[in-house]
Amino acid sequence: MAKGRPRVATGGSTKGTTVIWGDFGLRMTDKQRRISAKSLKMAEDTIKVRLRGQKYRLYKRKCCNIGVYVSGNEMRMGKGKGSFDHWATRMAVSQILFEVRGRIHEQVVRDAFRLAGNKLPGQWEFVKKGEAPVVGITKLDGVTLEELKRPRRQLPPAQIIEQAGFSPSIAEAGNGGQPPASL
Repeated sequence: MAKGRPRVATGGSTKGTTVIWGDFGLRMTDKQRRISAKSLKMAEDTIKVRLRGQKYRLYKRKCCNIGVYVSGNEMRMGKGKGSFDHWATRMAVSQILFEVRGRIHEQVVRDAFRLAGNKLPGQWEFVKKGEAPVVGITKLDGVTLEELKRPRRQLPPAQIIEQAGFSPSIAEAGNGGQPPASL
């Protein structure tokens, strides 16, 4: 894998954008990126410290399964792939990273997720169970995925245009909307 921005599939999928196991979740909102295992562990520890003493269960929806290899700066081209540096995971836009379930107040969970989001790269939002899924950055509130794929404006069929008596042609368009002169 080359350096730079990671390739993440961001097509028209709602997979992983809703809270499934818990009652509350932490969702990424800005753009796809790679998150290191160190950042992920730090955010998880922040949530655990904030919720200490509460009855809850924390779910991680992503695991770090991408090895990141780097070669030093000012190295010439070639000479192999480089040495292993750290583990990371790829996060697509609008995916859930953490979920929490338990007998716990919403404001406490909100605060814990706010603190964890500050430790992670990017922008994050708090979501509840039952909220609408997301495609890209578009929330599907009452809108289905099929409706998003259809054209936005319904074009009238040719039969309706002919019944109305209006059939524009190239010659009519050229003379400023005046009716054609009869011979």
